[in-house]
Amino acid sequence: MDPALQDVLRRVERFVAERCVPLEPLLLAHDYAALEDALEEVRADAKADGLWNLALSSDHGGAGLDLEAFGHVSEKLGWSPLGHLATNGQAPDIGNMELLLAHASAEQKGQFLAPLLEGDVRSCFAMTEPEHAGSNPTLMSSTAVLEGGEWVIDGHKWFTTGFDGAAWTIAMVVTDPDADKYVRASMILVPTDTDGVTHVRKLPVMGDEGAGWFSHSEIRFQGTRVPESNLLGPRGGGFLLAQERLGPGRIHHCMRWIGVCERVLSIACERAASRAVSASAVLADQQAVQHAIAESRVEIDAARLLVLEAAHRIEDEGARSARGQISAIKFYVAGTLGRVLDRAVQTLGGLGVLDDTLVAFWYRHERAARIYDGPDEVHKTVVAREELRRYRS
Repeated sequence: MDPALQDVLRRVERFVAERCVPLEPLLLAHDYAALEDALEEVRADAKADGLWNLALSSDHGGAGLDLEAFGHVSEKLGWSPLGHLATNGQAPDIGNMELLLAHASAEQKGQFLAPLLEGDVRSCFAMTEPEHAGSNPTLMSSTAVLEGGEWVIDGHKWFTTGFDGAAWTIAMVVTDPDADKYVRASMILVPTDTDGVTHVRKLPVMGDEGAGWFSHSEIRFQGTRVPESNLLGPRGGGFLLAQERLGPGRIHHCMRWIGVCERVLSIACERAASRAVSASAVLADQQAVQHAIAESRVEIDAARLLVLEAAHRIEDEGARSARGQISAIKFYVAGTLGRVLDRAVQTLGGLGVLDDTLVAFWYRHERAARIYDGPDEVHKTVVAREELRRYRS
């Protein structure tokens, strides 16, 4: 590994341990107001220490890391639920930054991107609709119609992550209903304080609504008007831009999940090594616990190699060429995360279902990893088709 990257990883690891982990009790206590105040100081320190916008080029205040290198960094940040947010590398903002850097007009970059790069605002991404299966986004029915130089948007979205407190959203909406299904939709930038944008509710994920970035929302657009110039990229280019966003985004997600796995395995091992089950034995002496730890260790290491190989191929050949690998890591790493979490709950026993550790928090919020950005079943089909293609006449 490059010595410069090793130095970044050491600095990130120390920052997460010293500045993020101490704030986790506020998250587990649902004290979001105190957490937000404390994070402001931590984020300022990250910026001062050169740990800001790490996934972006140096021209935009970042570290100039390529996708594979940032994958390593994302794993280290994933050790804490606060790691990415503390360094301005959180989803969906990082994906929005990358989209705007590639496709926004100069005016859009000034209005929407610049404050996001500085960390002065958060953004969100409104795509999924409760009326339609998220596994087939071509079915969306939210629309935008041009009237007098303005887009008039009507639609219903949910699982809009971080809408609570966000300054703007990218709305994925149908602008050309009679066009081919892959060129029907466009992306439009919508400030969240625009008339006609309604926050219906924060969605209770397994009972936990959360707040701010740690929440998902249901929203409505009702006669919402924004300037025609708020169109992001070409008209009808929504799906193309979404696919462009997903490739690197899945590397970010998957490496974050591996960081979560490492933290969860560490919590399980610490508990196993210290929890007495008799006068002369601890949990770690039990073969069943040893096997669970071994399975988690091997699956995490295998997952990491898969993701880094996919990142390398995206860098070398582009996301389209790596389509099968991108789908493979999505379902394999999400599945690994679920299994590692489940084994940890079993190892911790009653403690595992309480918010005394991060295990239950992640168990609730990361179960959806196998659903969002395409359910496992869709990605398995993609991988199978890629594998079978060479056998078909």
